[in-house]
Order: sequence, then C-alpha cells, then structure tokens
Amino acid sequence: MRQPAIPPAPVATQDTVGALPRLYVPEEVAAVLGCSAWWVKDRARRRLIPFTRVGRAYRFTGEHLAEIIRMNEGRPALPQQRAAKAAPAAKSLAPQPPSSPAIPTARLRARPPRRARQGQFGTAA
Repeated sequence: MRQPAIPPAPVATQDTVGALPRLYVPEEVAAVLGCSAWWVKDRARRRLIPFTRVGRAYRFTGEHLAEIIRMNEGRPALPQQRAAKAAPAAKSLAPQPPSSPAIPTARLRARPPRRARQGQFGTAA
C-alpha cells in the first residue's frame, strides 16, 4: 500500500522573515527601559507586563516594549484634579466632630510571661 506524498515544509524566504516580529531578551528590554533585567523578568513572571513565552524564556516584541512604556507613563494631574485633592486635605486638618457615638471597645491586657521568675520553680537536687 502506498502512502500519500507529504508536501514539503514552507521555506522561510526574505518576505516571510521580514513579516516576523523581532524578539528581544529581557536584558535588551532592560537596557532600553533603564532598569534591571531582574525587574523585567519579575514583572513578566507576575504577569504585570506583556510578554511572549518561548519555552521557559521571556521574549518581548517592539509592541510589547511600547506598551510597557505606556503602562508606566505618568501624567501630570489636571488643575481641577489638584484642587479637588487639596480641598479634602484642608478639611482633614480641621477638627471634626464625631459623626457617630463612640463604640465601646474591650480593654487590652498584657498576657502573662511564658516563664515565671527563677525562684518560683524549685530545682531537683
């Protein structure tokens, strides 16, 4: 009995290689971000930054790197937000009347020491 012919595997050409994304190792990403490779690997391990896993190794594309930068970008607060944050802070400095009656709490007591004084227990002679 004759088996059907298996088509040959596609050969990577210059066109297909150009379409594949370049994968960066954590050390390269760390150099671009100005941090340690440990930080990059730790964040990837905790799934806080995007990554690709090849075997047991973390790899990053250019898109991942751009997203990591966007995720950690800080924006200045708008003037309205600054004023809103300052108003509650000013109120907290003034003494506030109790809004609800004080809830009675149990008084805490220290526990007895684990070992009593030396003279309490006699020693066998």
